[in-house]
Amino acid sequence: MSERHPTTSKDVVVNESSLDLPESSRRELEPSEKAKVPWWSYIWDYDPGRTHEERAFLHKLDIFLVTMLSFGYFIKNLDQTNISNAFVSGMKEDLKMNGNELNLVDTAWTVGYVIGQIPSQIIMTKVRPSIWVPSCELLWTLLTFCLTAAKTSNHVITIRFFVGLAESIFYPAAHTILGSWYKPSELGKRACIFHASSAAAGMFSGYLQAGVYKGLNGVNGLAGWRWLFIVDGIISLPICLAGFFILPDLPENTRAFYLNESDRGLAKKRMDQIGRAPRTKLGRSAFKRIFGRWHVYLLTILYVIFISIGPSGSINPFALWLKAKGESVERINIIPTASKALQLVLTVSFAIISDAIRRRASIMSISTFLGGFAALVLAIWNIPDGLKWFAFLLQYAAVPYGPLSMSWANEICGADAEERSIVIGIMNSMGYAFNAWVPLLTFPQVDAPRFRRGFIFSTAAFGAQAIITATVAFMYKRDQKRGKSRAENAPGIGDEDGVIVSSA
Repeated sequence: MSERHPTTSKDVVVNESSLDLPESSRRELEPSEKAKVPWWSYIWDYDPGRTHEERAFLHKLDIFLVTMLSFGYFIKNLDQTNISNAFVSGMKEDLKMNGNELNLVDTAWTVGYVIGQIPSQIIMTKVRPSIWVPSCELLWTLLTFCLTAAKTSNHVITIRFFVGLAESIFYPAAHTILGSWYKPSELGKRACIFHASSAAAGMFSGYLQAGVYKGLNGVNGLAGWRWLFIVDGIISLPICLAGFFILPDLPENTRAFYLNESDRGLAKKRMDQIGRAPRTKLGRSAFKRIFGRWHVYLLTILYVIFISIGPSGSINPFALWLKAKGESVERINIIPTASKALQLVLTVSFAIISDAIRRRASIMSISTFLGGFAALVLAIWNIPDGLKWFAFLLQYAAVPYGPLSMSWANEICGADAEERSIVIGIMNSMGYAFNAWVPLLTFPQVDAPRFRRGFIFSTAAFGAQAIITATVAFMYKRDQKRGKSRAENAPGIGDEDGVIVSSA
């Protein structure tokens, strides 16, 4: 059992494992010593009881694992955003996409994305992530090159289906891997830094398309939007190849070159201390266990609402509004990057705060409120242009909810590795299963630039998101209380917050 010792303004956790440390390291944990809390402890995770060995271990993970996953998510979202940028930069006219073809392109991608996720998460329990993830990255990169040769909208629709199939593995796999290495006090920030790379991709894509359109449009007889996919593939290729060598797999089977034997033992010990179980055989009993708990049902509803709350990835209401106003191609690509910049800042900021105060639901609710306000303003529509600009910029404040919810799922299901992997896969796949058709009804291309029914729907959906967030928080708190009650009568495993981990 963990014990709390009030040494500073931040608690230090002392557990049985600390008794195995050498005297020089154990001194750091003495409750009688008053250590000054550094200023950066309010920004990054801080544990005065952490040994030099553990600090060095986390430093390696941050440099290699978080960076590699961030680059992987960057190229995935660069590819997704480039469809929208290519559409407003000449693809619509060249391929005669004057109806709802853009919605169909997005639906094709989403169908492939949904089909691939749960099988991929099952494969992840059998195959090394360092083989499976980069292989799929390489496949979607090659398919992105193929978009350059598209002659009709049907070509784009077909290719995007297979791109979605290949990309389906990445997001749930990344969260599963992160949750296998980091403790709850460390996880939120890393998950949101990883997710913030999607905002960076959105910004970069806008600048990239503006530059490509200006500098390469017409070179070798290719339109600027076709060059965008070529440049996209060139950027992605080295990142795919690096993944084969840098992704560390999982603590129980890692062979990463930057982790020594001591690091590998420490990784397993850290996860044991918080009750985060390693992989076991995935059989019928595991599925019975998973579907016998509330986790899979409520967390899936929560994520379905989040994914379905706005337009599909290829529909950018801000860019389409700017196009309708007659802005230049360059400005249409560059101006919306400001909203991505806000998303990036808020995603990292919300993660830092949620890790510091250990209240995921509270911070997720702030994201819900900001997104709901933006949707309400845009649903009204007949407002001053200044307020409309503000609302378009603010709508991406709703995005941090997603990675925080995945971190929350990692913690709620932490005592069961198979449940954690399957639940994350189901959350994401069911979310995109609804995303395959809901945006066709709520944000069809022909409603641009106003999207009246879409923004009305979003406003109501944000209300539903607030309700499901509160429900999950209530159920999780109830389980924690039950776990503590059982622990009073029997020894248990405590996490670094002093919460008893329960498998029930």
